[in-house]
Amino acid sequence: MPAIPDIRVAGSVQDWAHQAAAFIASVSERAILANGRFIMALSGGSTPKTLYQALASPEWRGRFDWTKIYFLFGDERCVPADHPDSNFNMANSSLFHPLSIQADHVFRMRGEGEDPSAVAMEYEQAIRQLTGARPQTMPRIDLILLGLGDDGHTASLFPGTVAMQETEKIVTPGEAPTGIRTRLTLSLGVLNQAAVVLFLVMGEGKADMVRRILEPASDADRSLPASKIAPESGQLVWMLDQAAAAGLTRSLRK
Repeated sequence: MPAIPDIRVAGSVQDWAHQAAAFIASVSERAILANGRFIMALSGGSTPKTLYQALASPEWRGRFDWTKIYFLFGDERCVPADHPDSNFNMANSSLFHPLSIQADHVFRMRGEGEDPSAVAMEYEQAIRQLTGARPQTMPRIDLILLGLGDDGHTASLFPGTVAMQETEKIVTPGEAPTGIRTRLTLSLGVLNQAAVVLFLVMGEGKADMVRRILEPASDADRSLPASKIAPESGQLVWMLDQAAAAGLTRSLRK
């Protein structure tokens, strides 16, 4: 049965980062206790950067066993690793480098590869090897972080694109309508097999789209990429600030 969204609203940016960090710490502890390691897929953008900086801060860095945590990426722009728009570059500067994360614990999507389909296949094999997922089965990633675009996209799954239809492959090329158009992204198939999906959303500019996803009023709302995220046997959490939650019915807020 698909997960029912667990909607959490923080009163300030600092409180938002604290709640998100505490939640991730709890999920990581459970995964390490059960499996001896914790696998987390990261998201890009300014909102996750706020979280990564909190995780690397003196308050939180000592609360994680970083030696048992492995990092994947939910999506990537097809640019070199040192490009300003690279999700890896942002995570490296705000999280990996400050925490001295071991290089073999970080699995990046090779955005600079000439053939996105080949890179997607390569990344799929890396995920299978890390998780132990057999061929023809979807891996169960412990935690996937996702953001929300103004058009309802999440990861690099954009409305009306071919990537939205992919359910058998773990990783697929994606296409953005603007900016750096060629992307790599985890598919809906693997996103909806995650143990936990955590949406990270802040800002008044996201309030209308948050409402459309969490309180859909039409088939158009229900067809948006972020509306399709519903882990089949996992947990779905939305971590919002007051501004992003402004359009929601008060009874939905925690």
